[in-house]
Amino acid sequence: MRTLEYTYWEDGEFFVGHLNSFPDYETQGTSKEELVENLVDLLKDLESGEVPFVRRVEELVIA
Repeated sequence: MRTLEYTYWEDGEFFVGHLNSFPDYETQGTSKEELVENLVDLLKDLESGEVPFVRRVEELVIA
């Protein structure tokens, strides 16, 4: 099992959000539960290579 942070907000009748590791890729749902399901599907697509030219966020450690 793994955990990922995500950001979401309500926009009218939809819950919109993105995975914090992939902020350029948003999805939505009519409920928070549907949004979470869509985020899991989005993660699968991003990690499988189905989505080309994926932008990623990482930390840079400088000594």
